Amino acid sequence: MDRIQHKILVLSGKGGVGKSTIATNLAMYLAHIGKRVGLLDVDLCGPSVPKMLGLDSKEVHKSSAGWIPVYTDSTQKLGVISIQFLLGDRDAPVIWRGPKKNSMIKQFIQDVCWGDLDYLIVDTPPGTSDEHISVTEELLKYNPDGAVLVTTPQGVSISDVRKEISFCQKIGLPIIGIVENMSGYECTNIFSSEGGRLLAEQCSLPFLGKLPIDPLLTTCSEKGMNYFVEYPNSSTLVALKQLAEGLESHATSSTTTSTTTTQPAIATSD
Repeated sequence: MDRIQHKILVLSGKGGVGKSTIATNLAMYLAHIGKRVGLLDVDLCGPSVPKMLGLDSKEVHKSSAGWIPVYTDSTQKLGVISIQFLLGDRDAPVIWRGPKKNSMIKQFIQDVCWGDLDYLIVDTPPGTSDEHISVTEELLKYNPDGAVLVTTPQGVSISDVRKEISFCQKIGLPIIGIVENMSGYECTNIFSSEGGRLLAEQCSLPFLGKLPIDPLLTTCSEKGMNYFVEYPNSSTLVALKQLAEGLESHATSSTTTSTTTTQPAIATSD
């Protein structure tokens, strides 16, 4: 972890808002522009990142230095760790109790040989579950840059993300900003929008941008194709670029500003 410059969690208080889509495509875009990136999938019960990257048939290997990430190509710009690589059978469910899940998350954070990285993007499970607490508690030990919160424009999603904001504030995890996913539609404006921007304004948080519902992005994720190579002129790519620039701006400001904070402990109940 000491060789990773910036550690960013992708969170939401709700499932189905596209955390994995945001985390995966953000990591892909950062690698696309030349950054060294790690993508850690800690959604143990729904590990979708390998499929989105066309890696679901791969296996992870362990060396004396720890687990070696699975890389998307020979450039080794983007390395991935997911429970899917350890299961063998892609249809096998993870039927584990909390302690075993927590132990696996700690191994993912402590025992992966990432090497030198510019960014580590962490795709988290929804809500404030046991796994959610474990990953935030472990990463707080390594001074993460903070969290990107993902919402959709609908009121139900925004209500749950408000709870996630309170969770982050309670445990002392900085919030980098809010992303509104599924904001409108790439072809016709028939879906709602602007809910994420309003939430960011109400909570005095940065708004990092909006990603539309893009069938081409969905197709690429389903087939494990590189969206940025297939559709380099898409408006969705512009939105992802805005998100990446917002993260880089935050990373630059956090690097140049030296602050010392004491993180509060996370209260858990047995």
